Amino acid sequence: MSDKKVSTKKPNGSPSEFAQAAECLKTLAHPVRLRIVQLLLHGRYTVGELAKDCGIPDNVASEHLRLMQRCGFFTSEREGRKVFYQVAEPHLVNIMDCIESRFISSTSKTGQ
Repeated sequence: MSDKKVSTKKPNGSPSEFAQAAECLKTLAHPVRLRIVQLLLHGRYTVGELAKDCGIPDNVASEHLRLMQRCGFFTSEREGRKVFYQVAEPHLVNIMDCIESRFISSTSKTGQ
């Protein structure tokens, strides 16, 4: 047996905080939403541009954006008749880095 003492300090986090985290992670757990996050981490896009890239109708893209805005992931800014979306949650970078390093092959990364 080792004489090392094990820390008895518990990590931070309450069940209600983890409930909020789980809801937002469930919102992200969709292939189109992950692609939208990836795109918005690289610039501002309109609903139409996001929809076209994802191969979905504009109204479906709008619904995905609305759900993710509710979690505080994005902000929107109107410029004339266009509305541009951008990332508001800086931690999305870390989440997407983890996803890309685990699930996205290097050949598909360079082929964007």
